[in-house]
Amino acid sequence: MPRPRPRLARIDEVDITRQENAAEISFRDGTVGSTLLQLGPRVAIMTDAEILEAFNDTMWAMQRSTAEYHHVAVEVPSGKPQISYSPLSDQWVPRGHVLRCCIDDGGSDGETEVEIDNRVLSMHEFGRLLAVYAGWGMRIVFVPDDRLTEIPEIDVREPDDDGGLTSA
Repeated sequence: MPRPRPRLARIDEVDITRQENAAEISFRDGTVGSTLLQLGPRVAIMTDAEILEAFNDTMWAMQRSTAEYHHVAVEVPSGKPQISYSPLSDQWVPRGHVLRCCIDDGGSDGETEVEIDNRVLSMHEFGRLLAVYAGWGMRIVFVPDDRLTEIPEIDVREPDDDGGLTSA
């Protein structure tokens, strides 16, 4: 289940803690995680009400943006690199929104590995790659490794007693 997103707040619903260039807004009821709002050096002279106003303005802008957003997932064409190495973050990053990959258990001590573009990533490396999309959701559809470019038919139902793992 996704974590509840930050929402508009009243001053009596939050605690505000100032940091060097940011304010941490924490909901007292614990239903929403805290938010670190970058405000720059002016945070030191802002009142709690001004910080909350900036926070709520940000929440309104995010809600408007979400309502207007139409997502089209970009899939890198077959044969082109789906991931690239970012020296800035010292990790592999996706170039699009769709990853065609194969799963293997050939890592040390049978560790699961993920192969993308003939590059084998450990679960740690794959997790860092996924973190680029932290805050997003994802659907994983398992397909035979020779059908990675096909969009499979999806049947929404409870799986069979064998977990639906029998091959068709």
